[in-house]
Amino acid sequence: MNVALHPPKPRPGDLVAVISPSSGLPGLFPLPYELGLSRLRNDFGLRVAEYPTTRTMGATPRQRAADVNAAFADPAVKAVVSSIGGEDQITVLPYLDRELIRACPKPFFGYSDCTNLLLFLRNLGIVAYHGGTVMAELGRPGALHPLTERSLRAALFTSGEYELSPSDDYRDVDRPWDDPRTFDGEPGTEPAEGWFWHQGDRTVEGPGWGGNLEVLSWLLMAGREVLPAEEYRGHVLFLETSEDMPSDREVYWILRSMGERGLLRQFPALLMGRAKSWSFEQPLGSPERAGYRERQRAAVLRALREYAPDAMAVFDVELGHTDPQQVIPVGGRIRVDGPARRISVTY
Repeated sequence: MNVALHPPKPRPGDLVAVISPSSGLPGLFPLPYELGLSRLRNDFGLRVAEYPTTRTMGATPRQRAADVNAAFADPAVKAVVSSIGGEDQITVLPYLDRELIRACPKPFFGYSDCTNLLLFLRNLGIVAYHGGTVMAELGRPGALHPLTERSLRAALFTSGEYELSPSDDYRDVDRPWDDPRTFDGEPGTEPAEGWFWHQGDRTVEGPGWGGNLEVLSWLLMAGREVLPAEEYRGHVLFLETSEDMPSDREVYWILRSMGERGLLRQFPALLMGRAKSWSFEQPLGSPERAGYRERQRAAVLRALREYAPDAMAVFDVELGHTDPQQVIPVGGRIRVDGPARRISVTY
């Protein structure tokens, strides 16, 4: 796989597109969405263009794809940002205009179900950015977490190397988006334990590849956007799990299938996001949440022992469904320095 292109970055005053390629949740939960839009405008200094399905629940895959195509085709639009994730973006992929998007590369920000579009862009040779949705990060109650804001600003506006930092605190428990009281102040956080290093005795550098583990499993089953395993030799894998909270057995089974496909052994290093361990359906207490994260780590390590025993891994990295969140470039360089316990990315 050739080195990917870093699209030109927007500047304050430029126009950015906000799209909903997975779900029109802005129409159901306007409070975090409007807050995120206001921060894009007032704090980041950007102008915003919305599209027909941005706030529309139930839009067809073809309609959502039309918005994606239009956002990339518009020469006035300098970046594209997803409102939120969802669960059926895989059905949008067949309607995307590959040649149009290849000819009009732009920075795209999203994660979770946007793993579909992120890997689609990577396969077109375009660096894309895992993180930074309007509703979840920009729409955070009270204020953006400082670590989130620094990373998002760097990825959105600048180019070059950026060092990730382990956070002193994190948030796992959510509050309802349809309750105005949620937005009266910042959410509560708890102390973070830092990154957990496995076989951190070397330095690895390579293009980043990965995303949400559950969505990757769907792409693998559908045979979409995942290239032959050898194409990823020397890449740095990054993975994270969602608020659906897959069990440790499910996590192991997915990684086992990736191992059987020959994927895991291609990656000399893995960054594993801090596991989301609370949801409205599973409101675990603190000890139970810690146990969930420990079991997931054990499942990942088991898969690595069996399929990539020489790989280095770093756990509880601030990527994906966690707060704070740092942006990871898909196709951009990632450097994992085990002896120095440092991780840097190229935006």
